[in-house]
Amino acid sequence: MNLVAQYTPSISGEILCPGDKSISQRAVIIGSLLNEDIEISGFLNGEDPISTANALNAIGSSIKINGTSVSIKKRDIPFKDPSVNVDLGNSGTGMRLMMGLISSLGIKATLVGDESLTKRPMLRVANPLNDMGAIVTCNEGKPPVKILDGLIKDNFFYEMPIASAQVKSSIILAALAANKKVTVIEKHPTRNHTERMISYFNGDIHTESHHLGNKITLMPSKLIPTKTYEVAGDFSSASFLIVAGLIAKESNLLIKNVGLNPTRCGLISVLRSMGAKIEIKNERLISNEEVGDIDIVSSELHGIVISGDIIPNIIDEIPIISIAASFAEGETLITEAEELRVKESDRLQAISDGLQKINIHHELFHDGIKIIGSSEDISVMAEIDSHGDHRIAMSFLIASLRSKKGIYVEDCKNILTSFPNFIEVMSSIGIAINER
Repeated sequence: MNLVAQYTPSISGEILCPGDKSISQRAVIIGSLLNEDIEISGFLNGEDPISTANALNAIGSSIKINGTSVSIKKRDIPFKDPSVNVDLGNSGTGMRLMMGLISSLGIKATLVGDESLTKRPMLRVANPLNDMGAIVTCNEGKPPVKILDGLIKDNFFYEMPIASAQVKSSIILAALAANKKVTVIEKHPTRNHTERMISYFNGDIHTESHHLGNKITLMPSKLIPTKTYEVAGDFSSASFLIVAGLIAKESNLLIKNVGLNPTRCGLISVLRSMGAKIEIKNERLISNEEVGDIDIVSSELHGIVISGDIIPNIIDEIPIISIAASFAEGETLITEAEELRVKESDRLQAISDGLQKINIHHELFHDGIKIIGSSEDISVMAEIDSHGDHRIAMSFLIASLRSKKGIYVEDCKNILTSFPNFIEVMSSIGIAINER
């Protein structure tokens, strides 16, 4: 699917933020572990969460999806060996979380994915799981991932060498399913949806500050189910709308029901440091997650330095930050972001390739990028290679707001993994995006 977005100097409207992908995936996993009837609302009906739900059904869950509503029924039998390979599609989150869950269930499974997922590193999860007592093997450190019946140790301690919510969550889920104690040290705070969801279901989990990061301890826990769980809006999806509202010459946007978990919304402080006019309204708590409505108007942005502790918090938003930086006056320097090299694509290289096509001066480093921005519109009809990466595709489509000849982006089908109604939402605020 190739898309072309038209030049759009003026946008406006109210948008209901789609459900959070990370929370949706965790909700069906922990909801299945509860083994009680539960209804989930606000579910992101995108390819990644659906892949995770299908993977759970393959091992014995009873999950039915109806739009943004999910019904999980109590199982009469334990989890079971799947009859075929468990396909996680493009979902790295789904695969890594399922590795932790399945390692503790006393079953055997082989996890596979699409061509992109097959290139992504899995030893960062497999190694600590094996240290816990699981039996997990990979193909030269990448999928397919084979899991055998291991025995999870009690009182396992792990200090993570990299900041990764997926690694942390996989270890915690393995201990939760095995009813064992685990302690994880993270050097920098990462998204804490797993911890919050376990706490929401009355699990015994505690987080305390540890140097620059956190020490998370899960005690053996019997979760107490509730009848319902509501998924907060996806901040990563909202980020494209936020930047669109800031760089458009005339804009007035209200994005409703956005998840504002402090481990996810660092983009707001980054953009405010660049001069963004962002107002948060109607703040509240939904299923132990902060949410609010975000009001955006056009803003004159300027370049800044982005590095250090904020990087793990904004790692998924760096592609769209790069678009904001392209239309900000002066130099923006992003460093310590080498984790972008092992996402759905080499995102640093993909950002650089796209910026080159739209004539934005920049310099690429092994761990970041320097962007020389300008408040002027661009006038090239760029053809961007998304590298099959949804965040690269959406980011450069947003750049069309300042491209007088529009933007053409190749291979956009993976937008469906995280923001399935992206084109419709953009159309509702005045951005015309069409297939070519």
